[in-house]
This record gives sequence, structure tokens and C-alpha cells, in this order.
Amino acid sequence: MAPHSEPEHRDEVTAHPKGQDAPIIRMMVLETDEPHKETKKIPGKTTFGEILHKHFTNAGKAHNPPLGIETDRWFVIPSKGGTMPKYKDFEGYDALLITGSVYDAHGDDPWTLDLLKLLRELWQNHPKMHFSGVCFGHQLLCRLLGAEVRPSPKGDWELGHSRVELTPVGQKLFRTDDDHVHLHQMHQDHVVAPPTIESAKGLLPKGTKVHVWGKSDHTEVQGVYIKGKMFTTQAHLAFDEEMVKRQIEMRVKAGSIGDKEAADQAAETADLEHDGEVAAGAILRFFHDEDEDID
Repeated sequence: MAPHSEPEHRDEVTAHPKGQDAPIIRMMVLETDEPHKETKKIPGKTTFGEILHKHFTNAGKAHNPPLGIETDRWFVIPSKGGTMPKYKDFEGYDALLITGSVYDAHGDDPWTLDLLKLLRELWQNHPKMHFSGVCFGHQLLCRLLGAEVRPSPKGDWELGHSRVELTPVGQKLFRTDDDHVHLHQMHQDHVVAPPTIESAKGLLPKGTKVHVWGKSDHTEVQGVYIKGKMFTTQAHLAFDEEMVKRQIEMRVKAGSIGDKEAADQAAETADLEHDGEVAAGAILRFFHDEDEDID
């Protein structure tokens, strides 16, 4: 299946628990990359939007009471047949999520700058929009708010099954007493420090609290939470064993991951249990404004 971009080609999938009068939010997934060619052959994994939708669906069904979600996807990479949506295309949506990507969130590719321009317009003029991002998407949203994004100082990657230490806000978001979660990672770039009111240059009102919900030995900013506005994650909540191994293989072959030993070790951990659906549940509750008790 080719990537979808124009509105008439958007793929809408609805998760509305049968027999339940569940509230539904509408989410637009902005796809900034494609899965591995072998992954795309698997039904339900042709795009990252489809893969994410499955996780949000499962999280919604597990919630008590159930939460519904409708997901549209829009592929934005012009060199691969995508287009950039316009502000008007987000009418009627409650949330948007930007996927991970092999591209640099700190780069100045024309499409990246166009996406930042669109995000700024939505941030300023769509007050009820909830923003989320995974890996590249997390970094780009932080860049929008003035944070610095750059490669790891050591040039090393955070790969595979990784422990993420939760802050008190992170524990509330994930609804756990545990001080950590395990999530799959696939990145070298990182957000150096969380955005601030000053760095956001007018995008964050005075008094806005910007929280980091988790950290790891490799990356201090594993995700950013702004109540009612933004919830991002550096880790890939929707990656499974097959995807982790193929994404690592793809990057090793491309030469972007040079440490073969680290890549092999990460691939060996790909089958370990992780908390991706727990993370999906936390973001879904955020989309539904079920975070009133978090400052």
C-alpha cells in the first residue's frame, strides 16, 4: 500500500468499543517515515499510523470505562510522494501525533521547516489541539518550543529495550507506583534540555509548567508533558521485536549505526517485555483530558 497524503486518500480507522458508549477523540497521525519494507507486508503494519492506531485501540479497550479513538494518517515526505497538510485540514481533530523518522529533527530540510511552520500555526490558533510526538516527533515539538536538539555528545545510540526512570509526574501519567518503565529506543539525537517559557518565545503563556516525565542514562529528556497541550516520548511505544530488529538492520546497512556490537546487543533484547501499551494508555488519557489531577 502506498503512503497516503491527500485528504481523499486518508485511511480512517475507528476504535469504538462495541456495546459501549465510549467517548471518541479524532487523531491525525503525521507520518514522517515508513516502516521497513518487510514490515509493510504484514497486515496492519503498512504504515506507522496503522501500527500506532492498534496500540491506542488496545489501550482504549483496556481503560475503564473504555475510550475511543478515530485515526487518520497523512504522509508528509515530499521526496517519497507525500504532501504537507494545511491548517484547514485539521478542522474537527482533537489531537495530532508526529511519528519517528530517519531524518534529523534539528535539520533544515525544506519539508521539516514547512512542518514546523504548520505546527506553529496550529499551536497558536487551535487552542484545543493536543500535541504528541514519538522520537523525531518528540524532538521536533520540543524544537518548536525553542529547545535544542542535537546528536549525543558521545555519538552513541540508545537502542532496543531500555529502562526509563520516571519522575513523580511520569508516575502520575503512567498511573504506576513503579519508578521506571521499559520502552524500545532507536535514536542518537536527543533534546538537550526541556523547553522553557523563554525559549518558546510567546508560544507558552506565563506560568506554564513544562515537565520532563522520564530520563535515562543516555537521554535526560525522555518525554515532555504540558498539561492539556503536549505529551511526547523519545521512545517508540509501538515497536515490537520484529520492528526493532529490522529498524536496527536498516540503520546498520545505511551506515548510520556504526557500533555493530551495540546493535547486536540491542537486537537480542528486542523480545523482552516492554511498556509500550502502558505509554499508549497514558497518551490516550491525555488526549481525552483525563489528566486533571496533574499540575
